[in-house]
Amino acid sequence: MIDIKLIRENKDLVKENIKKKFQEKKLELVDQIYDMDLEYRKCKSRGDELRALKNSKSSEIGNLMRDGKKDEASLIKEEIGKISNEIVELENREVELEKDIHEKMMVIPNIIDDSVPIGPDDSCNVEIEKFGEPVVPNYEIPYNADILESFNGLDKESAGRTSGNGFYYLMGDAARLVSAMLSYARDYMIDKNFIYCIPPFMIRSDVVTGVMSFEEMDAMMYKIEGEDLYLIGTSEHSMIGKFKGQMINKQELPITMTSYSPCFRKEVGAHGIEERGIYRVHQFEKQEMIVICEPEESMDWYNKMWQYTVEIFRNLNIPVRTLECCSGDLADLKVKSCDVEAWSPRQQKYFEVGSCSTLGDAQARRLGIRVKGEKGNYYPHTLNNTVLASTRALIALLENNLQEDGSIKIPEVLRPYMGGKEYIK
Repeated sequence: MIDIKLIRENKDLVKENIKKKFQEKKLELVDQIYDMDLEYRKCKSRGDELRALKNSKSSEIGNLMRDGKKDEASLIKEEIGKISNEIVELENREVELEKDIHEKMMVIPNIIDDSVPIGPDDSCNVEIEKFGEPVVPNYEIPYNADILESFNGLDKESAGRTSGNGFYYLMGDAARLVSAMLSYARDYMIDKNFIYCIPPFMIRSDVVTGVMSFEEMDAMMYKIEGEDLYLIGTSEHSMIGKFKGQMINKQELPITMTSYSPCFRKEVGAHGIEERGIYRVHQFEKQEMIVICEPEESMDWYNKMWQYTVEIFRNLNIPVRTLECCSGDLADLKVKSCDVEAWSPRQQKYFEVGSCSTLGDAQARRLGIRVKGEKGNYYPHTLNNTVLASTRALIALLENNLQEDGSIKIPEVLRPYMGGKEYIK
């Protein structure tokens, strides 16, 4: 959510930003908010005037009663009654306007960074840099489900019976390999001085709406029936929500945390759930990172964070590239975002394995997270980044470390977590 001062003082900037995000249907909201905010401030100003007048008149009554001027006092009482009624009407109108303004402000997109490329959808995302040489071996790379089934690592048939399409059992070395990757990613982030956390896996609706847009919420979140609780789609939601309504001392910044959690997603949309493999599923595990920092430090942190993910994947022998998300591909709360994509030798193209975003002060403003500074209180900036998502990282690892004999060479950094094992056969 942006600061309403932007609409008061620079409507054109807000409208131009909406056009850059190809959301012209929201342009009329800016004028509506502007007019309602003007009326709200007039109501508030008039209410303050009337309350001061009421206090002044009330003090007159006592003086008139002492002087025996009961008739004059009665007239003033009637006048005060009319003033009180007007004050109540104004206060009711203020509440209505405040609610309507808030609802409309929640769907106005955040102001994107000047460096974001302009385009309507992900087809306009721009490659930034490649890391590692993408290799296509001279032997066949099977589909991920076939690789896993070759060493009894995947059972989707049983999961279909217990849970339905989009779920799976990982078995034996495949399950152990996922745990190894997550443990390595956890320890890597701890070595970068991030505090390790296992957060709640369910959050309330006011946290959900504080960290993401309504469109994202409807497409992603599973709601617990009869409860004001949602299963998390990603742990940065509960991680940022940890600070909801809190006043943070300036000396505590930056706050850097890394979390483990399962993630649950409806995956509503055109892509659909994958029938056989594990690329697009309803449930996976993830190591995540979040940063809460000073506004002027957010871009520095943004660049550090995606580089951490790149280094982790390179240590797993996986070539990757970074892709700058264009304006139309950015969720409404994001200022700037890039995807980390892993090389798929089977498809001979890159696919998304993580995303790094800075959201400015949008989440902090929605959740009421403030910093107590020397010159007053202000909103910090929040950032999040995927360290490693289990299923997609597993696909990338299998394809890029598959040997000609069908075995999987375990990257050196994972071997301590695999009992020293060098290959899965």
